[in-house]
Amino acid sequence: MKKLLLAVVLVFYAAILFAQQTTYPVNGSFDTRPGQFAFTNATIVVNSSQTLTNATLLVKGQTIQAVGSGLAVPKGYVIIDLKGKFIYPSLVDAFTGYGLPEATVQPRGARQSIFVSTKKGAYGWNEAIRPETQVKNIFSVDSKKADDLRKAGFGSVNVINRDGIARGISAAVTLNDGADNNVFLKDQTAANYSFSKGTSSNDYPTSLMGSIALLRQTYYDSQWYGKQKEEYNISLEEFGKQQNIPQLFEVDGWANILRADKIGKEFGKQYIIKSTGDEYQRIQEVKSTGASLIIPLNFPKAYDVEDPSEARNLTLTQMKAWEMAPANPAALEKAGIKFALTAFGLENTRDFWANIRLAIEKGLTEKQALQSITEIPASLLGISDKVGSLEKGKVANFLISSDNLFKKENIIFENWVQGKRFIINKIDVTDIRGNYNLNIDGLGALTLKITGASGGSVAAIERVGVDSVKASAAFARNGDWVSINFNLKKNPAGNIRLSGFLTVASPLVFKGEAVLPDGTAGRFTATYKEAAKETPKKEEPKSILAMGSVIYPFGAFGNTELPKAENVLIKNATVWTNEKEGILQNADVLLENGKIKAVGKNLNAGDARVVDATGKHVTAGIIDEHSHIAGSGGINEGAQSVSAEVRIADIINSEDVNIYRQLAGGVTTSHILHGSANPIGGQSQLIKLRWGKAPEELKFAGADGFIKFALGENVKQSNFGTGARFPVTRMGVEQTFVDEFTRGKEYEKAIAVKGNNVRRDLELDAIVEILKNKRFITCHSYVQSEINMLIHVADSLGFKINTFTHILEGYKVADKMKAHGIAGSTFSDWWAYKNEVAEAIPYNGKIMHNVGITTAFNSDDAEMARHLNQEAGKAVLYGNVPEEEAFKFVTLNPAKMLHIDGQVGSLKAGKDADVVIWSDNPLSIYAKAEKTFVDGVAYWDIEKDALVIKTQQTEKARLIQKMLESKSSGSGTQRAQGIAPRLYNCETLENYSAELNESEHAH
Repeated sequence: MKKLLLAVVLVFYAAILFAQQTTYPVNGSFDTRPGQFAFTNATIVVNSSQTLTNATLLVKGQTIQAVGSGLAVPKGYVIIDLKGKFIYPSLVDAFTGYGLPEATVQPRGARQSIFVSTKKGAYGWNEAIRPETQVKNIFSVDSKKADDLRKAGFGSVNVINRDGIARGISAAVTLNDGADNNVFLKDQTAANYSFSKGTSSNDYPTSLMGSIALLRQTYYDSQWYGKQKEEYNISLEEFGKQQNIPQLFEVDGWANILRADKIGKEFGKQYIIKSTGDEYQRIQEVKSTGASLIIPLNFPKAYDVEDPSEARNLTLTQMKAWEMAPANPAALEKAGIKFALTAFGLENTRDFWANIRLAIEKGLTEKQALQSITEIPASLLGISDKVGSLEKGKVANFLISSDNLFKKENIIFENWVQGKRFIINKIDVTDIRGNYNLNIDGLGALTLKITGASGGSVAAIERVGVDSVKASAAFARNGDWVSINFNLKKNPAGNIRLSGFLTVASPLVFKGEAVLPDGTAGRFTATYKEAAKETPKKEEPKSILAMGSVIYPFGAFGNTELPKAENVLIKNATVWTNEKEGILQNADVLLENGKIKAVGKNLNAGDARVVDATGKHVTAGIIDEHSHIAGSGGINEGAQSVSAEVRIADIINSEDVNIYRQLAGGVTTSHILHGSANPIGGQSQLIKLRWGKAPEELKFAGADGFIKFALGENVKQSNFGTGARFPVTRMGVEQTFVDEFTRGKEYEKAIAVKGNNVRRDLELDAIVEILKNKRFITCHSYVQSEINMLIHVADSLGFKINTFTHILEGYKVADKMKAHGIAGSTFSDWWAYKNEVAEAIPYNGKIMHNVGITTAFNSDDAEMARHLNQEAGKAVLYGNVPEEEAFKFVTLNPAKMLHIDGQVGSLKAGKDADVVIWSDNPLSIYAKAEKTFVDGVAYWDIEKDALVIKTQQTEKARLIQKMLESKSSGSGTQRAQGIAPRLYNCETLENYSAELNESEHAH
């Protein structure tokens, strides 16, 4: 009777809740009196720091009236006794797409040649910038999704339109059902951003660096827009209005956390960052951003490694990420980083609790876990005055559970949202544990034993006598209904299925249908006999599986500790100084504090470690003037004819294994260039190959800025594209340069006028730097006529060309290059690989060198850079360039081109200790780099490399065994598919946003 009365009250209350709308008319009578409930005798977790025992929660309508122990229950409240039960705040998810239609992303393919927005209205030029989008205008309650989230314990969520680079404003809603306007907690929680252009049909941007540049330009446009009156622009208007609310940035991976934070620092913003859960790989760098994070729990499944041939496909990065990702929340907690946890990204919301318990098993504290799913997300969204804890005046969002939320056996019974009851599991389920006499038609007498938590969750069958047998049973229960499936192995063999209901309460009796293995249907009766004697389970000690360590970089050839600089005396070597001293025999090189201290004979070691280099050669580190390694998200931004605004500096990838491989070839410095998809490309970045360091630490400090220009087939899109992007002829290429520098000069004049409100243009900023000799051109070039054209344009418009790269017809224009002081960075012996190099010759380098041009050989290729010493040797083969001069083609000469010959390129006291010890003459095909020092740190050591390989083979074997154990224990797996590193060259085109989308859906 009590249960019936409570049910009637709750149904009535649900009805009056629906009626509580003041602006909507009701066709009929209605009652607006709020429901009043007193939840008594419960353990109430007010927040992560306060738990009350034997306490009471008073709720009136949608609001918490009081929480405490010993509270008097006011008259008129329905009392619900929750003795032995727990009450928690409902969970808050700070990152969802709940209630929004899924965006339709364009499939990958050729660019569409849509240069500006086709959106109707006074909006900005690029559809990826859509701050005018507001969730409150497009949100609608999704009953099915809300039900899924409520079952996991969530009561409120932040709704984000995940479309575009500037995505507009998100909103916080509850997971109540009913009318849309009744669920809003806050209609403006944050302005949202990403590096993905989403559904934008515009060509630009195609790359990560393009996305970064577009967002930076939008910030500057917004600043300008607020000071002008000529243009009305809805997008910029809304963008400016959103700068005083929280800023939320979705990124993919820890490196993009750092990139987003760099933008934030430039514009005085501290982003809340939603990442992908790999922060443990660079925890200190992530901490240094000061950002609060939103972290997913979609840990990778173990790979199915039973087939050795498939297991070989996996990278060490993939394998270690599987093992270490569940420990990411614990690592963040230990580092003192503020973070919320989200269910976003899970294949099934039901996995949320299993994964959060796994995180706790890996070191996350329960207190932090609770904070990260209640108080912290509420605080980040500015709704902590409404949800996230149980306090007077807050919204009545709370859970009723059987136990501590984080216990595996815990059951969430009810989730109350805005004071409305949602039943997840029945709270008043009869305890059916015990031993039963089980009679099945055609089988005779058996014993049914029901045990387990929550009034019965585990079943077993026993038969005594001649055919005695014990069997465990698959047991499912829904209220008073049970389903039991078991196999007696013999008499009969096969599965026996029972399905029935509780028909008598005292003593307990179940009756229903039975189906035998042969398909015969009959009836069964199970009558309670006695309480089951549960043998306490002996807790088997969990096998403690070794956990690997974070390595830097997080992949092949990474180290748990980075090598350190040390003082080293290299003795008795053949030393190639690249200075007036030439090649010294039986000489020494002393490295101290990251610099070359001295070069000579019989040097005093002092406290330096001595390396005996008898019979070996020592040189300056190789410098690759033209490289495309260590980039991410695309090396070309080719959607427009000019992309001077993009910067390779924004996309440096410190994890690229080619850094290590090239150190093994003696390379210490690389000039990372934009590709050649347009006449004026992006700004380049000079790096030192400091393997294991973070991206910013790779950058060559104090170096001059460079920019990539290009001529020829690539820039006019001879072999790709739609033909719609200007230019499509060589005449058009020339006009592009003329137009851009003409605009640059006008821009320079305009910004020089004091008080002039000039829109800052990142593209033209780079052009002005060229005009002021603060940024220098390296130009991709092949054909004599085009080279002459650019020299003429530069003369007429007053800018200088620093270097022609490739320059395979340099031998035809060497006199003009010499007269203009232009350097030549070429290939040693490439020719005839496309039409515009038909007249290339292997004597090109020799001829330019003889004319007096600063000449270098470059790689433009990740593999070739591993043997640039051999490429230099070809200068001896083709033209008899003296060995010492030939080796300068890959050391001192590129240093001069890049204006860093004061720091590197030769062995001279005071220069950086970028030094290589070779096993043989460095121009020989038999020479191996045995040690490569960068700033006095041996980032490559051939002996240590053998140990690293052996150690990592052992590590992979350990991880494979761990994955096999995981599979055998019943955990899910995924196919062992490797991830190949992306290799870039001048012509590589990419659709960064489409690849992000594919990657997300692949998981």
